[in-house]
Amino acid sequence: MSDSSAPRTARASGSQGQSAPPRAQGSALLRSLSGPLANWLPEQRWFAGKGRPLGELALISATELLPLSPTGTAPGLLHLLVRAGARPGRSPESAAGDCYQLLLGVRTALPDALGPALVGRPTEGPLRGLAVYEALHDPRLAGLLLERLRTPGRLGTLTFGRAPGAAIPSGLAPRVLTGEQTNSSVVFGDAHILKLFRRVSPGVNPDLELPLALARTGCARVPAPAAWFEAHWPGGPEEPLTLGVLQPFLAGSTDGWQLAQRSLAEGPDFTPAAHALGRATAEVHAALAEVLPTDLLTGRRLEGIALGMMERLDQAVEVVSALRPYRDGLRRCYAALADHAARGGGARVQRLHGDLHLGQVLTADGPVGEAGAHWTMIDFEGEPARPLADRREPGPPVRDVAGMLRSFDYAACQHQVDGDSRAAEWSRANRAAYCAGYADGGGEDPLAERELLLSYETDKAVYEVLYEARHRPSWLPVPMMAIRRLAEAAA
Repeated sequence: MSDSSAPRTARASGSQGQSAPPRAQGSALLRSLSGPLANWLPEQRWFAGKGRPLGELALISATELLPLSPTGTAPGLLHLLVRAGARPGRSPESAAGDCYQLLLGVRTALPDALGPALVGRPTEGPLRGLAVYEALHDPRLAGLLLERLRTPGRLGTLTFGRAPGAAIPSGLAPRVLTGEQTNSSVVFGDAHILKLFRRVSPGVNPDLELPLALARTGCARVPAPAAWFEAHWPGGPEEPLTLGVLQPFLAGSTDGWQLAQRSLAEGPDFTPAAHALGRATAEVHAALAEVLPTDLLTGRRLEGIALGMMERLDQAVEVVSALRPYRDGLRRCYAALADHAARGGGARVQRLHGDLHLGQVLTADGPVGEAGAHWTMIDFEGEPARPLADRREPGPPVRDVAGMLRSFDYAACQHQVDGDSRAAEWSRANRAAYCAGYADGGGEDPLAERELLLSYETDKAVYEVLYEARHRPSWLPVPMMAIRRLAEAAA
């Protein structure tokens, strides 16, 4: 895809930095860090291997962003790519397991304020006796990272790119956001936010690729990246690994989930905002279709989507027995899509948001029910648990629509009271308003693509059942309500 190469153009600018440490030095560094990382990594919210043995650690790359001062009075900054769960005897690049991005500060003595960020104190190797800690919590080191992003060029395995004309002030005070699970974010002043991808793999991350593409269309619904950085090295993967994206920080904005909860709790009508959100979604989809390739799925390709959904349902039923009474009804949803394909029906596919819900949209406009609310869409990474290649695959626009419809249901269920139908009515009204807004915004009316919409909403609900059963059992009734409704609709 021609546009996927856009973030890589920055490699030609700037001076070449010092190469990553030779393999022998890298082995010594890993020996120094293995003990502390073995204890620290599994405790991080973004670590994906919870419940599994950590396995062997392999160092893929190491770049010294700031050397430790000879006197030890100033910190050093290391950037590492480490593979967890690697198989012994294989090269780090080809070993199995997840690859993680680490930014580690190094000091001879750790100030009390940075105590909670401590990773550990190595007992051997080149870092022996030093304090190693999470660098993002050190304002000095976080500020250094911002300065690197302001200056395109290369340093070791890292390449820093900057959008032409992007204004990035220096000296902005950093603060780390809390509560994130799959990534880490740092806000600089009230001007920019840096998202760091913790679990990384070769290929341009959609959260960089798609906003850059949308910026070329002049789409005002998505903040344009100001800068980014990635990793690439001789003998490594052909495609770079996207490591971080710096974007404008929308200070004072409120996300759709918060506004929906306010509407449910306080009573203001949310349907005008839902209608405006549908229009905004259609605008973003139209801009993506304008600048990136589209396709039409028919016949066996479309039937294959339905069969894949059936397989995921069967797998979920084996794990969550509560799904069994509804399996036949849900399979009818997918059978209707397969029949639609067999009768010559098709589905237009394009690049999508991939994980659209009320928490991924922001507005700074006044009252909850204001019809003219200007919605902004963020976080184009897609579902982080899915492989990067899957997240970059085109799909029908109704897949994003189905995700938002499920989000309305989730919001309503936070206020569901036995015998009280108001929350359910709220969800129905806003689902309808969102679909109407999408059609008014120039998109295909989602309700006119019944087989597609029903199948994708069902597939999403089945995923939710599996997720809640594994991680939040008390939330399982929320998607199960949708399962019952969808099984009846298919009948």
